[in-house]
Amino acid sequence: SIKQLDRYGQLILANSTAADTGEYSCWLQLCNGNKCRKDETKTGSTYIFFTDKEELFVPTPSYFEIVYLNPDKPAVIPCRVTTPSAKVTLHREFPAEEIETDGTDIIYDVKKGFVYQHPTSDHKGIVYCKAESQGAPQISIKYHLLYVEVPKGPPSTTVAASSNRAEVSDSVHVICTALGEPDVDVSFRWQYPGQESERPVIIQNFWRLINRGTGHTTRISKSILLVEDFEARDAGNYICIAQNLQGETTVATKVELN
Repeated sequence: SIKQLDRYGQLILANSTAADTGEYSCWLQLCNGNKCRKDETKTGSTYIFFTDKEELFVPTPSYFEIVYLNPDKPAVIPCRVTTPSAKVTLHREFPAEEIETDGTDIIYDVKKGFVYQHPTSDHKGIVYCKAESQGAPQISIKYHLLYVEVPKGPPSTTVAASSNRAEVSDSVHVICTALGEPDVDVSFRWQYPGQESERPVIIQNFWRLINRGTGHTTRISKSILLVEDFEARDAGNYICIAQNLQGETTVATKVELN
């Protein structure tokens, strides 16, 4: 529960468990009437360990997690512990071996986990962590490390129609495809000939990961626009706008009435 008092706020955790281990932050709110904003100059945080000898690792909701290795930023294997004095080591599943942490390229941060400072494709594979603290060692969940090598920027996008010439009453698919980083979402917007007259169309979006065979993983995102019972007003340009955090890309294709 949270209590707001005159000069401070108070967070009270009841029945805390190992899963509550982590960073806790608070900040001052500046309010003018009903509108409030965070005061960036007055914030505070602290990290709290909720020790549990039966749970040396902070529990996670899954037994398997994907970690993306990007060549231009550090990657974190988030096997955090509940006891800061625990001895933690990193292990590769195959070939079975302990991975040396040299304190330079791979370091261990008790509040984050193992950090790969400069990830490469050699680091890909399945790993896990082992912790010991006055008892039998415990094993973390497994982490699948996937190497990513996609240029930063707006999505690399293409668009194509199932046919660029259609007969009346045909069904036409227009497919917009974007390639990007595995952990970067892509959203799609469409502009099409019958849009202003509210011509009904069906739009489906989905994505999947593909392995390019060289240890590199890419996310392929697709948006499919389906026009059923094609008619004269459906002829024209079909424009797809694909957007991610880096920007947007606009592509177009033309479908004509045969």
